[in-house]
Amino acid sequence: MSSSLFPEDGSHIEMEAGGECHSGVRVVAASAAAVTVSLPRADVPATGATVTLRWAAAPRGRFEVSAAVAAVDENRAELRFIGEPQINQNRLYVRGGGGEPIVMTRPELPEAIGWVHDISERSVRAHFTDVEVRPGHEVSLRTQLGPDVIELPATVTKASAMRQQVPVRGPLSVEMVALYDPEEWQAKIIRRYVMRYQLQMRARTAESA
Repeated sequence: MSSSLFPEDGSHIEMEAGGECHSGVRVVAASAAAVTVSLPRADVPATGATVTLRWAAAPRGRFEVSAAVAAVDENRAELRFIGEPQINQNRLYVRGGGGEPIVMTRPELPEAIGWVHDISERSVRAHFTDVEVRPGHEVSLRTQLGPDVIELPATVTKASAMRQQVPVRGPLSVEMVALYDPEEWQAKIIRRYVMRYQLQMRARTAESA
């Protein structure tokens, strides 16, 4: 891999490890075979783990490559590249929507009905009430986008919960982020829906200006 493809020393990249995405990871030194990064000690992956690195490939999107953790020294990690970097187009990370109903199915548990905060071709951020879900949980998500219904297996990467306390103790409010890998026909539905949503938002902004 040509080192010219990689960000300069001192720049920042994104690292995904164990289902968690860490932005602002600083590049200490990069070569054609490996990169040394610096990040908070709590986020340093274990030696032998496999991580995913992403960085800008303007104007087309972002580079992405897998890497193995070869060595760890306090808050630094040496990551050896696995394969060549690939470009993910920006459209994969474009988000839109909000308010659409979404149904989450988990093994041996009743369906949970929530609503979408925003959705992209690779992930969804959604809100549920009184459900127990944690990072790493495998779930099935079903939502209707316009006239189309899609159902996708997904992995929960983030989940936060807060119980209403005022004026009285109320239900548990849960916000969840899940990643999935749709088939092309499903990705096309999401892409079309997000583009339509963005056009509507631009039209409303123009009308109110």
